[in-house]
Amino acid sequence: MQDKLTLMIPGPTPVPESVLKAMGRHPIGHRSGDFQAVVQRTTEQLKWLHQTDGDVLVITGSGTAAMEAGIINTLSRGDKVLCGDNGKFGERWVKVARAFGLDVEVISAEWGQPLNPEAFRDALTADTNKAIRAVILTHSETSTGVINDLETISGYVRAHGTAITIADCVTSLGATDVPMDAWGVDVVASGSQKGYMLPPGLSFVAMGERAWQAYERSDLPKFYLDLGPYRKTAAKNSNPFTPAVNLYLGLEVALEMMQQEGLEAIFARHSRHRAATQAGMKAMGLPLFAAEGFGSPAITAVAPEGVDAEQLRQEVKKRFDILLAGGQDHLKGKVFRIGHLGFVCDRDVITAIAAIETTLQSLGLHKGTMGSGVAAAADALG
Repeated sequence: MQDKLTLMIPGPTPVPESVLKAMGRHPIGHRSGDFQAVVQRTTEQLKWLHQTDGDVLVITGSGTAAMEAGIINTLSRGDKVLCGDNGKFGERWVKVARAFGLDVEVISAEWGQPLNPEAFRDALTADTNKAIRAVILTHSETSTGVINDLETISGYVRAHGTAITIADCVTSLGATDVPMDAWGVDVVASGSQKGYMLPPGLSFVAMGERAWQAYERSDLPKFYLDLGPYRKTAAKNSNPFTPAVNLYLGLEVALEMMQQEGLEAIFARHSRHRAATQAGMKAMGLPLFAAEGFGSPAITAVAPEGVDAEQLRQEVKKRFDILLAGGQDHLKGKVFRIGHLGFVCDRDVITAIAAIETTLQSLGLHKGTMGSGVAAAADALG
């Protein structure tokens, strides 16, 4: 059946009808009073979501643009940085940092394992000359379904006194608690197509006071991603360049929906969906890829033994029009990923698990009792 595609991937994620309707309005002038009112309102909402009194700036671009902006606006050529790498996106930030001439020390963990906070503490403690200027890491590693301990690592960065924390929160913001000010995270980057319940096209960079102090000494080249003009124009409810006007209109509605639900309820919903998805997979004899206790509330990675993950994905798409994500790089064909972030409800989770279970049964690959996956997920949902 046409037009029944269900997205159960880590992005783009499903978009509410009310958000789509708002985006379907005729565009308004981006220098008009009407648009300035939208910017003012969304700026307040974004600060609420980030749990910060600092600046949250909006860029027309992807989450990668937000992370690059965070890096190039706070650092200078030759600066030493620690970069966490335990997946595709941690790997990407290493490449970005090196592309801008930074002195990168990589703290790595095997894909599927969390970063060890003590490795960061040891490196920071050993830096008696205070040469380290930043710690760059991914909070929710989308490629592996692992959640890293941003709170603890950020605490060690604060204790260092000089370095700042630059965090990729692209699949964690809006899915789990990221209290920017309380944790002392200096830069938080995120993207619209994840927990924000919007199509791709907007990215967000939250900057704390220590990040702005670092901005004053930064000498890396920047123009479109120079956050100084964004901060200056945001104070006037505007933007230095032509923004994605209709995405802003959708953003206002999406953030209003989130405020009505409330942060605690949003985080609890994502935790329940993680628990249900994990329980369903285990009941079907499908091992989880992320280390026990470190599964992201946004996405569950599954490493089926004796099953071609790509074949399973293709069959689920063909039979049920449900799109699951595949493995990246060396995990292609070995891992599939179930996104459960943003505009996702209990029905979506149960439906996806039922589709996976039915497909396994039809392929003769179900390792448990038929219906055990759905039953385990239903029990976890309560």
